[in-house]
Amino acid sequence: SGELQRPDLSNRLRPGRCRTPARCRQPLSLCAVVRVGGHGVVCQHRRVTMPSGQRVCYYFDADLGNYYYGPGHPMKPHRVRMTNSLVLHYGMHKDMEVLRPPLASAEQLKAFHADDYIDFLRSVNPENQAELVQGVRRFNVGEDCPAFEGLFDYCRRYTGGSLAGAMRLNHGLSDIAINWAGGLHHAKKSEASGFCYTNDIVLAILELLKFHHRVLYIDIDIHHGDGVEEAFYSTDRVMTVSFHKYGDFFPGTGDMKDIGHGPGRNYSLNVPLKDGMGDEGYKQ
Repeated sequence: SGELQRPDLSNRLRPGRCRTPARCRQPLSLCAVVRVGGHGVVCQHRRVTMPSGQRVCYYFDADLGNYYYGPGHPMKPHRVRMTNSLVLHYGMHKDMEVLRPPLASAEQLKAFHADDYIDFLRSVNPENQAELVQGVRRFNVGEDCPAFEGLFDYCRRYTGGSLAGAMRLNHGLSDIAINWAGGLHHAKKSEASGFCYTNDIVLAILELLKFHHRVLYIDIDIHHGDGVEEAFYSTDRVMTVSFHKYGDFFPGTGDMKDIGHGPGRNYSLNVPLKDGMGDEGYKQ
């Protein structure tokens, strides 16, 4: 149906086989999700041996570049169009299946996010935010995460690409799925944070867990992937790995001592880095 169902993350991993149709028959299946840079999610279905000639799908929606956080705001969705221009000029699109992402539904967003939070995002706009001051404060919509025109459709667009990519991996249609518009890793279950409103990464991982026993999430953005880590902090079905700047720096989380809780203990791995980290030090 394409709709997300809430998986039972409380159970320990049980022996079994990957259920990806007609593709993977290894005893265990792992799907890796990588969050890169200021934007972008890359998902890759991995087996014990990787085949040559991987099938890559790339999601792009030109309309995403029309959304505007406001004057002086550092988050600029039009960078997605700039990235796509580079993809085209380098000829990378010739080796990928280019797809327009579907809009995620409110029900799909509610697979992780609280109902009242999604309902608020659907209703708030620049004209009525003064009247919805209680919700604005409660859900942390304000200076960093403004209520700009078309906010809810913006969330549906960038989340739709990540969900669609996860579904293609699940059904064996692609080996790698790319959504440069995604990767909004700070969003919480009931709260906007760090320019992020809906957490497309968490939602994509929930989709992958329908077919895969475990998912590995790797975050190499300069900021700690706090929203994703928090969502899966108590389960052993998702391992989160974050390389990030740490100290007096947003969001202030991601200490090496944060390793998960209960069944998820040792399934959260943080690599906090200081200023001055270069290529060689990063490799080491």
